[in-house]
Amino acid sequence: MASFVERYDLWSPDQHKWAHDVVKRIEAESLNLVRFVFPDQHGILRGKTLVAEEAKQALWDGVNLTSTLLLKDTSHKTVFPVFNSTGFQIEGLKGASDFTIVADPQTFRVLPWANKTGWVLCDAYTVEGQVMPISSRQLMQRALKELDGFSCDFVAGLEVEFHAFKLEGQRLGLADGGQPGTPPDVSLLTHGYQYLTELRYDRVDDLMELLRSQLQAADLPLRSMEIEFGPSQFELTFSPTVGMAPADLMVFLRSAIKQICWRNGYHATFMCRPKIPNVMSSGWHLHQSLRRRSDGQNLFMPQEDGQELSDMGMHYLGGLKQHARASAAFACPTINGYRRYRPFSLAPDRAVWARDNRAAMLRILGGKGLAASRIENRMGEPTANPYLYMASQLFAGLHGMQNQIDPGPSVDVPYETQAEPLPRSLQEAIDSLREDSYLVEKMGRVFVDYYCFIKEAEIARFNLDVTEWEHREYFDLF
Repeated sequence: MASFVERYDLWSPDQHKWAHDVVKRIEAESLNLVRFVFPDQHGILRGKTLVAEEAKQALWDGVNLTSTLLLKDTSHKTVFPVFNSTGFQIEGLKGASDFTIVADPQTFRVLPWANKTGWVLCDAYTVEGQVMPISSRQLMQRALKELDGFSCDFVAGLEVEFHAFKLEGQRLGLADGGQPGTPPDVSLLTHGYQYLTELRYDRVDDLMELLRSQLQAADLPLRSMEIEFGPSQFELTFSPTVGMAPADLMVFLRSAIKQICWRNGYHATFMCRPKIPNVMSSGWHLHQSLRRRSDGQNLFMPQEDGQELSDMGMHYLGGLKQHARASAAFACPTINGYRRYRPFSLAPDRAVWARDNRAAMLRILGGKGLAASRIENRMGEPTANPYLYMASQLFAGLHGMQNQIDPGPSVDVPYETQAEPLPRSLQEAIDSLREDSYLVEKMGRVFVDYYCFIKEAEIARFNLDVTEWEHREYFDLF
């Protein structure tokens, strides 16, 4: 009987070849387990772990999962009414039915920190072999496909900030269960405010060496490891990669760092602004450009003196600027992420661009003859689902190219220039997304309705809780 992959013709000839190579590697390295994972709507990896013998056939047969995994908010609560006939429904997901994840064999790797364990990223399909319309990885694949008309590829470099702490207690008491559960008790590794000092780096060398060795053993293109400004805050940068690779890298990186740290007595978080004294917010700066397929030339590199970017690059920039407010829903998808927007905080607060100015949302780097010419978007937070963030960037940039959108002049004082403000809350970002007819069309009306529904469920839960600020402000006063 034909496998799921063969029945629905889901792989290219290259993927079939890679799958056979994966089987050979499972056998050659005597692996015991393989994790089949897919990025959910939040960019969190979910899936099943199979013993090696089952995993070899599952490459072609796929792995069935419960569809409610696609219907959860960040507390892991299913927010859609899957067992009744009313409310927002997505075709094929009623009754907590199954869907199938199918491995992309090119993404297979062996986890250096786990005993004889392989790992592979998967794409989501209905049990009838149709692309799941709410699958974020396949949404980015669709965005990349639109570059075919320009005969070019998407290139992105990652610059990711995060916090890491020493775990002070890993025991979970009976009262610590919940949805969500109790956060771990932690202490600082650095007191902060000694940005890029060698002494501070040397004092956390054990953690840095642990991360370096494990990430490089997993074949990640690590460039630098840095002490960031805030307490227990760090930054990693990576060499640019092409196509799906930057997004695949980001989801793997976050999960890898959290696993490596926890196994060694640390807690890592990509939460934008943890609740610790004197905290500095973490950002995710996304460097992007386009590369011509025929010769690999950077198409954003200007050809004339005085140009910041090529004409194509400037039009791409214009699209990013025009759709900045709507794309904030994907670049900054948590309530906490909007606490980053503070005066003169190195986080952008309005849709402007400038040459090499870190206060601008869109920072232009490069120039004539510089192959690294690129746009750095400084709006994102490190929790963002990379497939949705990058897809929204691609769609926005392509709109600029297709319509030759002028981004306007560079600004010298980004925090003082009169310009369209970025959203100041997740709800404002969701509202801006709904109002952007172009981005709604490109991301898909069904997907946008689904995404907004989940995000507004999170907002509704947040609004039900009384915050410490409210209690402190009003309990005694009134």
